[in-house]
Amino acid sequence: MILFKRAGDLTRWLDQQRLSGKSIGFVPTLGALHAGHISLIAISKKSAGVTVCSIFVNPTQFNDPRDFQKYPITLEKDIALLEQSGTDVLFLPEVTEVYPDGTSGLEHYDLGRIETLLEGRYRPGHFQGVCQVMRRLLDVVRPDDLFMGRKDYQQCMVVQRLLELRDMPTRLHRCPILREQDGLAMSSRNMRLTPEQRQKAPAIYKALLAIRTGWLMGHPSKTGLIATAMKTLEQADFRVDYIEIADHKTLEPIDGGPGAVALIAAFLGEVRLIDNMVLEMHSYEK
Repeated sequence: MILFKRAGDLTRWLDQQRLSGKSIGFVPTLGALHAGHISLIAISKKSAGVTVCSIFVNPTQFNDPRDFQKYPITLEKDIALLEQSGTDVLFLPEVTEVYPDGTSGLEHYDLGRIETLLEGRYRPGHFQGVCQVMRRLLDVVRPDDLFMGRKDYQQCMVVQRLLELRDMPTRLHRCPILREQDGLAMSSRNMRLTPEQRQKAPAIYKALLAIRTGWLMGHPSKTGLIATAMKTLEQADFRVDYIEIADHKTLEPIDGGPGAVALIAAFLGEVRLIDNMVLEMHSYEK
């Protein structure tokens, strides 16, 4: 695995790979890697000639500075995992490399209504920060294919919007959620849970399963499904930001019909967890 810290060096090296006919796959991360990240690497390696992973804890996407400061850093472990997975390139830039002119007064992206819903509502400015860093990373790597986890459902939609705004030919692949044996979606934030909280955390998965079961059985009340999920989470000591059943293409709330996804964001102590589940049987996730 080759490690690059300078954007210009990486861009020039990738240009050479393209001249030899290799396609570029890209997996952007914030580090604190787990099996979910490594699954993205594996998917990229199946189709791309060169797989690039970036590790960069982006300061502009943390609307809460305390969250940024507490984000887990496990760089030595991350590098070992990437080497074992056969990653070709690791891009490991400093903040000054990504934002040479600083992080204030940055560009604004017209994301439309998606920026006001769910995560956009509860984390103001977050998606602008995602677009700011992704635009810079994409300009450096210029990948043919971009691989992101579907756990960050709304973020994937925002990145797709960014690709369209910039008329980039990169193909976004939304990859399956990986879960622990008890159903908890794999996340770097899980490292911050205490042992007691970790035992309670799968309540999010249980709440999503109950919503899907009720939805598929034709439960007459969306409000009732959400209320039951809320009770499940509150009994496990979660503090809920939102539980929503929405259209899978727009994230606008819906009361019935096909194409629904259930989404949850909730705090367990100081740790904010998110998860989602599509509600149609043919999209069943184990």
